[in-house]
Amino acid sequence: MSNGALALVLHAHLPYVRSVVPGSLEEDWFFQALMECYLPLLEVLEQAAADPASAPKLTVGLSPTLLSLLSDPDLQQRFPSWLDQRLDLLPFADAELAEAREHLGASIQRHKSAWMACDGDLISRFASLQRAEVVDLLTCGATHGYLPLLRQHPEAVRGQLRTAVREHHRLIGERPLGIWLPECAYYEGLDQWMRDAGLRYAVLDGHGLLHGRPRPRYGVYAPICSRNGVAFFGRDSEATLPVWSAKDGYPGDPDYREFHRDLGWDLPLEQLSPLGLSEPRPLSLKLHRVTDHSAPLDQKQPYRPSIAAERIRHHASHYLKGRRRQLDQLSSGMTISPLLVAPFDAELFGHWWFEGPSFLAELFRQGPSKGVPFTRLRDVLDGSQQLQLCDPCPSSWGQGGYHNYWLNDSNAWVVPEWERAGEAMVQRCSRGVAREADLQLLSQAARELLLAQSSDWSFILRAGTTTGLARERIERHLERFWMLMAAIDGSGDLPEGWLEEVQADDRLFPLIQPLDWSKVGS
Repeated sequence: MSNGALALVLHAHLPYVRSVVPGSLEEDWFFQALMECYLPLLEVLEQAAADPASAPKLTVGLSPTLLSLLSDPDLQQRFPSWLDQRLDLLPFADAELAEAREHLGASIQRHKSAWMACDGDLISRFASLQRAEVVDLLTCGATHGYLPLLRQHPEAVRGQLRTAVREHHRLIGERPLGIWLPECAYYEGLDQWMRDAGLRYAVLDGHGLLHGRPRPRYGVYAPICSRNGVAFFGRDSEATLPVWSAKDGYPGDPDYREFHRDLGWDLPLEQLSPLGLSEPRPLSLKLHRVTDHSAPLDQKQPYRPSIAAERIRHHASHYLKGRRRQLDQLSSGMTISPLLVAPFDAELFGHWWFEGPSFLAELFRQGPSKGVPFTRLRDVLDGSQQLQLCDPCPSSWGQGGYHNYWLNDSNAWVVPEWERAGEAMVQRCSRGVAREADLQLLSQAARELLLAQSSDWSFILRAGTTTGLARERIERHLERFWMLMAAIDGSGDLPEGWLEEVQADDRLFPLIQPLDWSKVGS
């Protein structure tokens, strides 16, 4: 890092949307992310790692709920047929879309072959890349709970973090040292519970460092260390804006693929009926280009993959030149090597921005010639550089920079529900249970509480999309939680077969420990 380095950080996450119903909206969320993001990302990293001229380094957060979905045998079995259904629909696209149709079909076939070759075990492929020191795998909150809103009962925060670390270790085979805090949200004292869970570093939005005490000497261009011994990295807006912004950045280029136009909207319903659909909906079959942001969707032009590929090479070169120039400017005024931290949602690369994985591949290919070395967050901390002692500022990377996106008129009703359930969980776990059967019930109650705390549902309520689904999920998990707690206390009986159905439905975190919620938890 003598001349500085760039740390790309991707956060891969989905809520626990496991569904027993093939073709459901929840299943589509997961399978779309597999096809468009996770498989292409692995393809890029594995190919770059095999190239002696390339030196790919990347930090990747894999949330525990995503890991649970990736390891689910039923979902693994159903994914190939989901891909086949899309391949069967492609021939119905208009003749003018032939080039885009063939390109997308070849891409789906390639990812299906890769899936079959590894028997759907993507987790092992990520773990192999970590062992090869290509990626640094981070964890997250167990269910992506928004931790500042759970702080009323610190044990609830501890339950989120310890469960996450335990599940990551179980599936990856190595304990995580870093965490992508849900929504990059921090509150004073959270580092104590991070350290308790064995977590040593995290990423915050820029103002989480810039408003720290004392103000960091190097701003966001060097990590800091809190008084509780946890390191924090700050997001650099200059290094992130060109990549994530559809308005001011690369994804909005007229020659890139249009996200909102989908064959699922264009085909007549009789051609969609074999998928069990009673109404049109997006199917991840997008064959048009952005064209012009002001153009109506029905006036978007056909996607041209060869032209898009040229734009990718150009944009990768432009981005790297900008980072080299930025690092040179910073180096002239710093006594240590500058670090640019560029964090993104992983789903930006492939799902929201179809060309995103190819853009990453070009960055790794062109990086050496452009003089931009890549690094992992873990590698930065493994260096000999001494970190400035500084306590970060409460913050998030959500709209407004703090907590208002998850605490407003649309979703504030759920916070008292979390607090009431959290208090009941802490009290019960602190008292303990006498029977093994009650411990089983308490373990399932812990799962239901964690699932109800997912920030994804609060986000959806605020965004105004599929709000019925979000409210139903919160209420379902809370109802199950209270039924389980009543059964433990002897004030309610569970219907016959109910527990088995719930355990089959919400079958994640097999190593969960109710003691994590105890006031005397070890």
